[in-house]
Amino acid sequence: MSRTVYLNGDYLPETEARVSIFDRGFLMADGVYEVTSVLDGKLIDFDGHAVRLERSLRELDMDSPVTRDELLAIHRELVARNGITDGMIYLQITRGAPDDRDFVFPDPETTPPTIVLFTQNKPGLADNPAARVGIKVIGIEDQRWGRRDIKTVQLLYPSLGKMMAKKAGADDAWMIEDGMVTEGTSNNAYIVKGGKIITRALSNDILHGITRAAVLRFAREAQMEVEERSFSIDEARAADEAFITSASTFVMPVVELDGQPVGNGQPGPVAARLREIYLDESRKAAI
Repeated sequence: MSRTVYLNGDYLPETEARVSIFDRGFLMADGVYEVTSVLDGKLIDFDGHAVRLERSLRELDMDSPVTRDELLAIHRELVARNGITDGMIYLQITRGAPDDRDFVFPDPETTPPTIVLFTQNKPGLADNPAARVGIKVIGIEDQRWGRRDIKTVQLLYPSLGKMMAKKAGADDAWMIEDGMVTEGTSNNAYIVKGGKIITRALSNDILHGITRAAVLRFAREAQMEVEERSFSIDEARAADEAFITSASTFVMPVVELDGQPVGNGQPGPVAARLREIYLDESRKAAI
């Protein structure tokens, strides 16, 4: 069944949505994106995603074609039109489609941004079986550009990283720079040692995860100790637990790193408790 998508002010069947070959998102990855989870037909952490979207646009000197209220209305309309109970909404804004290819930014007065949203139906999103057994991760060199805090559509290297993991018989990869873990291919990375949750501090080096912010807030409210600092891949191998967070996986235990078990090789109690708290609290706050 064809989905209804949103493109530049119109709701269309996905088979009828068209974007110019000169769109700068297509030619130059000149665009930003967000992915918002839907649970029980409601949006999870929408305000956080909206705020980060606005920041990403500012950092790239791009205008938003819609207000935050309009964006919320579009999300809700797509959920309704596509009958989404559990799933995701993908949003992308690019610098638009000028008359021809050029490295110089087009005049925003004559080249408005392109905005696209579509849904992904994922029944049982919160009941992912992987959360009960954990995932396997490998370490790879971080070869991305220096502004990882901007959620751009430049996703080639993360895609390559996921393929490296797949070829190694793993589920995902953690990227390493100067011996220190930055983040996963599409998620933030954590270890647990002696009951303490350790994750890299915010900077231009990592994405400022919306799920990350919520999980750390819930952890502190639950009297868990949190330390925001860099950690090495060797420290991760010696950790009691490890996990990742993202809008699509929520809190996901990591049980193996580079072929070696993390801790006892089973999902740990800290990750399990954080996943439970996150899902409970996020459902309460969903809109």
